[in-house]
Amino acid sequence: MTPSLNHAYAVIMAGGRGERFWPLSTAARPKQFLTLFGGKALLTQAVDRLSGLIPPERILIITSRDLVPATREAAWNLPVENIVGEPMGRDTAAACALACALVTQRDPQGVVCILTADQLMADEATFRQILADSVEVAMTRDAIVTIGIQPTYPATGFGYIEAAEQLQTGTVTRFQRARRFVEKPNAEVAAHYLAGRCHYWNAGMFIWRVAVMRQAIQQHAPHLLDLCVRAEATPSAGLDALLDAIYPALPKISVDFAIMEHVKDIVVARGSFGWDDVGTWAAVGNHIAADAAQNVVVGTCEAVDATNNVVISEGRLTALLGVKNVVVVHAGEVTMVCDRDRVQDLKKLVQQVGKRPDGAKYV
Repeated sequence: MTPSLNHAYAVIMAGGRGERFWPLSTAARPKQFLTLFGGKALLTQAVDRLSGLIPPERILIITSRDLVPATREAAWNLPVENIVGEPMGRDTAAACALACALVTQRDPQGVVCILTADQLMADEATFRQILADSVEVAMTRDAIVTIGIQPTYPATGFGYIEAAEQLQTGTVTRFQRARRFVEKPNAEVAAHYLAGRCHYWNAGMFIWRVAVMRQAIQQHAPHLLDLCVRAEATPSAGLDALLDAIYPALPKISVDFAIMEHVKDIVVARGSFGWDDVGTWAAVGNHIAADAAQNVVVGTCEAVDATNNVVISEGRLTALLGVKNVVVVHAGEVTMVCDRDRVQDLKKLVQQVGKRPDGAKYV
């Protein structure tokens, strides 16, 4: 272990609701607790893949307060005080500022690795190598490091990072200076990015030394400074009360918009380790083998002249006849049927169901 890793902390963001995996994912049991992929909750996998790199006592999770009990169950090997519940969602800027404060309280020389709870990585050894190298770079430079994912197809559902010249870091991982963050492109622009090989997917993973992040907050998001200062000085037992007092007045804004788009010195690590954010039901086919008719089935299904479908049907039989390119999911009292090409729009359906007089029981 390099000396820098002695100051490395992982902070896993786990407050999302995963509406695009409805109805299996609900407000009470969101996406990060799904066990479809590998038999363990995505959150559990996010903790496990840090094994040998960052010890459990230096892994923290920021989630919604109502999800703290489920999070403790999924991350059973972490200290109870390392699981922090926000009283309300304020997007990632507030959570990142809170993460900075929590780590500063423990180690003023700390390096924070902001990670997410709902992604898959096929090559975890390479991911750990890249993360270790990123910690080394963050410790030795006054820069924020982000891990960019080398694109494998012209994705329109991700933001991108445009990379500039390569840096000499003496690490296994290649690092480049980040030129700018780019919003989700259309298909034509995404194809151009793929061909140009200068753009990476923005996976939302950031690594920074706490002093560097504090300076960025002070310069670009001063509204978060009070949260940082007061959370640093607050013991674990009093943190909930402090967040209750501060959070309602905070704006809802992502760390990308609040800070990353304004910081001049950002370094991007080239990441290629089989990353998948499993963002929609269409991604299930990337991790569960399809049958001869290209149907991906979890549970029990009989199909006649049916092709290219996704079926999640545990505890009951789903029968398909003459349909193609649909997603069918049974969960609790809900059966959801969706065109496979419309899975990105599933939030609209969830919102409509939530407006029903009895909507709360379904979403």
